[in-house]
Amino acid sequence: MQSEPELFERLLAARYSCRAFLPQPVATETIERILALAQRTPSWCNAQPWQVHITRGAATERFRQALFEHASAHKPEPEYPFPREYRGVYLERRRACGFQLYESVGIARGDRGASARQTMENFRLFGAPHAMIVTTEEALGVYGVLDCGAWVGNFMLAAKSFGVASIAQAALAAHPGFTRRFFGIAEDRRIVCGMSFGYEDREHPANRFRTARAAIGEVVRWLD
Repeated sequence: MQSEPELFERLLAARYSCRAFLPQPVATETIERILALAQRTPSWCNAQPWQVHITRGAATERFRQALFEHASAHKPEPEYPFPREYRGVYLERRRACGFQLYESVGIARGDRGASARQTMENFRLFGAPHAMIVTTEEALGVYGVLDCGAWVGNFMLAAKSFGVASIAQAALAAHPGFTRRFFGIAEDRRIVCGMSFGYEDREHPANRFRTARAAIGEVVRWLD
């Protein structure tokens, strides 16, 4: 019998960013159980600022089609700015991740057309049967965003424990005006990120690579 740390390590190792899904929907009962687990996420003063909108059935297809059309014709204007730049080791890690993805799906380095088409798959939700939009209360500022980030991480781990794959997507927050109108999101809410989730397509090459993690010595400094 595995210990609790061993079970948790196994769950962490099994989760990855899925970029190709089967069309099979996840039962609403299963999604609700995942949400109930994620709801245990700690937050500043127990504010629990996360509110989410989840598509299923025909709504997913409407969102997928409308979002792709909008993103194809408009530049990103996220409410929370994307990183100003990636420098040093952060740039190295970003490039390594990108190269792994492109190599897995047969995109040659320097083929910007093909890489752009792959990026646009974000707006097709990678074929997932469900999309999620995560919002926070505007007045809570960066701390509401941090709390939502913790919730997103816990949702993805909880989902994996049920055999449900997922990918967190800044791309789904890149067109907030469109998304706000589609979901009827209130003006006092800020769109943090999105997520696609469902059952993984294990045969798709985009799901065959795994990103590395930095050694503890690269991210921790001890003080005695």
